[in-house]
Amino acid sequence: MRICRYTENTDAQLGFYYDDHIVPLHTAAKAYNRATESQAALDITTSPISCLPGGESTDAAHAIADWLEEHHAERVALQIPTDSVTLLAPLADPPKILLLAGNYASHLEEEGRIALEKEETFPYVFMKPRTTINHPNAPITIPAMSPDFIDYECELAIVIGKTAKNVSESDALDYVAGYTVVNDISDRKYQPVPNRKERDRDAFFDWQHGKWHDGFFPFGPAIASTQTITDPNTLELELSVNGEVRQQTNTDHMIYGVPAVIEFISRSVTLEPGDIIATGTTAGTGHALGKLLRDGDQMSATIEGIGTLNNYMVSES
Repeated sequence: MRICRYTENTDAQLGFYYDDHIVPLHTAAKAYNRATESQAALDITTSPISCLPGGESTDAAHAIADWLEEHHAERVALQIPTDSVTLLAPLADPPKILLLAGNYASHLEEEGRIALEKEETFPYVFMKPRTTINHPNAPITIPAMSPDFIDYECELAIVIGKTAKNVSESDALDYVAGYTVVNDISDRKYQPVPNRKERDRDAFFDWQHGKWHDGFFPFGPAIASTQTITDPNTLELELSVNGEVRQQTNTDHMIYGVPAVIEFISRSVTLEPGDIIATGTTAGTGHALGKLLRDGDQMSATIEGIGTLNNYMVSES
């Protein structure tokens, strides 16, 4: 089951996502109830968390999704083309946006850094503000103040479904609602004050602030339930720019897999329903290839079982 958020006119709605079409949750629930003579307790809200594992309506949502899979004619009657709606980021207001840096050895190596074994080190985690959130198919603005070093990073993202604190690696997946696709847009050489007096930590904060431009966190097109993706550490991942494949890997190459990431973060940070954790990117970044993003570039980030996140670059006017 994949849940998306979209607008058809003005109001945000939830839908079951099938790549080229969507079935609105509210119409699917009505059709299911009529056909089965039941009353599915589906809480139709504008957040998918209630319909995903850990939410109060997850059983009803999965029952309706299974019914749609088994009754093709009924689904066809309810479906609307994806390109006739405006897809939104699947979560409007996540409590926290957490991201890993350097979680694929290949990415570290392409930057000239040494990849340590999992047991020798720990995950680097940073945050993005909610103003970085962007939508599928939406433009990403190249900031006029720093336009020349904008890069892409395709990443698997975890969506937390239940409050998690001091969670063990063995239990970690029980706290996950689902997974989505993230493109962690980055300004590789951001310098807010080029003629400044240098300080020891300038390079770190330049890197961090280069992650924070508005719209630099597109994600979607949907959240795939943990009942759909049972093993997040075996997924094919690919990103292309203008049709050219730049990044391609499998999530089994992550240094820290999903359970280890949740265990580490939950030791010090209480994870809440709706939190997003992006798990890092692989080799093939524009910075390493000498192919940074420019006005008009079209990006497609795909992860097996979730879908394709499309965005394009526009220069700031």
